[in-house]
Amino acid sequence: MDLQHKLANLPAVPGVYIMLNEAGEVIYVGKAVNLRNRVRSYFQKSQAHPIKLQVLVENIADLEYIVTDSEVEALILENNLIKKHGPRYNVRLKDDKTYPYIKVTVQETFPRVLMVRKRLDDGARYFGPYTDVAVVKKTLSFLRTLFPLRTCNKAIEEGGQDRPCLNYHIGRCLGPCAGLVSKEKYGEMIQEVLLFLEGRIDRLIPDLTSKMQEAADKLEYEKAARFRNQIRGLQTLAEKQKIVAQHKEDQDYVGYARHGELACVQVFFVRTGKLIGRDHFLLACSAEEEGPEILRAFLQQYYAEASYVPKEVLTPVSLAEPEVLEDWLGGLRGQRVYLRTPQRGAKKQLLDLVMKNAQLVLDETRTRNTFKQRAVERALQDLQELTDLSEPPERIEAFDISNLQGTNVVASLVVWESGDFKTTDYRRFRIRDVEGAPNDYAAMREAVFRRFSRGLKEQSEGGAEQKFSDFPDLVLIDGGKGQLGVALEVRDELGLIMPFLSLAEKREEIYLEGKPQPVILPNDSPGLLLLRKIRDEAHRFALTYHRNLRGRATRGSVLDEIPGVGPKRKKALIRHFGTIKRIRSATPEELVEVPGISEKLAGEIYQYLKED
Repeated sequence: MDLQHKLANLPAVPGVYIMLNEAGEVIYVGKAVNLRNRVRSYFQKSQAHPIKLQVLVENIADLEYIVTDSEVEALILENNLIKKHGPRYNVRLKDDKTYPYIKVTVQETFPRVLMVRKRLDDGARYFGPYTDVAVVKKTLSFLRTLFPLRTCNKAIEEGGQDRPCLNYHIGRCLGPCAGLVSKEKYGEMIQEVLLFLEGRIDRLIPDLTSKMQEAADKLEYEKAARFRNQIRGLQTLAEKQKIVAQHKEDQDYVGYARHGELACVQVFFVRTGKLIGRDHFLLACSAEEEGPEILRAFLQQYYAEASYVPKEVLTPVSLAEPEVLEDWLGGLRGQRVYLRTPQRGAKKQLLDLVMKNAQLVLDETRTRNTFKQRAVERALQDLQELTDLSEPPERIEAFDISNLQGTNVVASLVVWESGDFKTTDYRRFRIRDVEGAPNDYAAMREAVFRRFSRGLKEQSEGGAEQKFSDFPDLVLIDGGKGQLGVALEVRDELGLIMPFLSLAEKREEIYLEGKPQPVILPNDSPGLLLLRKIRDEAHRFALTYHRNLRGRATRGSVLDEIPGVGPKRKKALIRHFGTIKRIRSATPEELVEVPGISEKLAGEIYQYLKED
């Protein structure tokens, strides 16, 4: 069905529309109360569209739509699809998946407080998301100073009989594992922690003061001193919270600044009339994006993940269709939420301050990004000159080997592309042909050969799975002249044309093809700094894999990770072959001979062990 036919048959109902380009990529997702009217308006030449929409329409080759029961439902679906596809022409939170939360496991008998990266529907209380990991860690440290929270991962029930750990003896835990505190008493402390995280310190201090006095009256001076220290810490924090309103309501003040395709949204959190904190978020947008659209997109994406929705959200400009956003936010909060745009008075003054802070953060980010970009450009120019490339390398791949006295030999491949690490292209190799005495040369030969031979095969055969088909402009080998030599031999055997170099760790010597003596760059050379950064990342990735394998070897075997291989089949395999090494070298036909191993499962075991 062509595009014009789809446009002619759009239903006049609420829903979400999805624009695609010629390659089938999602380039824009939008919602509408009337799909027919909204989508067809994009293609009406009589309307004077903004430049962004003109460019968008030029790239639309196809469209899809999903009908919903209401516009609020469409708004929720729109947000989910934007997160899933990251469309080019939508306003999107940058790196939103990495924002941390503070989690209080209130569903446990004796709750813990910890930092997590994902919000689950598990009954716990979440606070955030936060953009600054350091702030989260500092908050957790402060909490654990004030409150003797348990930090272990034990599943503890009331009346435990374990021996208390060191934290109990130094007053940093109440010892629930040893039955030294009741569920009720521990729960009271958790309620105090929740008040703290909600920013309601004024409600917390009187209760702690009463407990301190009660402990003193009972001559429990050590306990009273602990309450005193908690009160002092909270009073110090409360003094930093500025009173901005007398009505004592919960509000979020949201402002923004934009330059080019980068926007910054600043949020001031006001709880019970006090400014308890602020945070900023960076968004990717088009250069022509209007302020209301930036704010609308932010509110959708932020509050979909936020742990708390206040009664009032204030913005510097009015948003389109505010009633839909209010209904959606009210559903999240469980009570009505108001979107307001103050024109004068104290609220307007605070919003002006939020806007000013957003601009300052954006300017700082742009300056930092510009400095980083210039440093990368200088580094790439250094490498271009070093390797006689016609252009600066866009993609650099690095290999490293890790082993312990010749056992569990592994290799890592990390990728640096377009100014940053591309973790989706990282690969790791379990070296098969090197056992016993350490042999980094043979291990490097195998890793390089497997990487590029697989890439050549994918390029020639095509197919949906293309894990190795992208080739680098430059290859970095961790090691000296010997490691570089074996890598170059593999390159030449495969008929590849690309520069290889190696970086020796001790003196940071750079070995180049055809040059007997190493090149030593100044320690502050941008090119050397970039090579070291990539080499260190390859070393970290290899070491992590090696440690995982060692840990797995002590806990069990590789067979434990194969789907369909339980304890009985594992025992049968080992009884039949004798060792894991012999199982690895077995063919599918030989695996089928083991009782309980079907032909299908034999193929899966064979494939898994070959890829591991």
